[in-house]
Amino acid sequence: RFRGEGYQEGYAEGSHLGAVEGRRYGSLHGAKIGSEIGCYLGFALTWHCLLQKCRGEKNSKKIRVLDSLIGMIQKFPYEDPTYDKLQEDLEKIRGKFKQVCSMLNIQSDFRIGTETSSLTF
Repeated sequence: RFRGEGYQEGYAEGSHLGAVEGRRYGSLHGAKIGSEIGCYLGFALTWHCLLQKCRGEKNSKKIRVLDSLIGMIQKFPYEDPTYDKLQEDLEKIRGKFKQVCSMLNIQSDFRIGTETSSLTF
């Protein structure tokens, strides 16, 4: 009887602590992903506006790739943490961002850490 009651109490306590830790972990990593995606979107929208001002054949290809990146970011499922292709879509966005940086001849370095969170050029 005591062993059964102890098991039930331990299980309840472990479930509660696991949920708290999982919520904290999810919030932290969700914020990191949101920050990263937000930086990509701001970068893409800024360059899109800059390239719109000086039309040309070279810029039209860059604008198309920027439009593609913006579209991918807008379709990203922010509100669905159970989305099964979240990591896959995030990697596609990162790849498209690297392609855009390459086309614009910009070295980018996106870092997220406890000390700094920045996008440098």
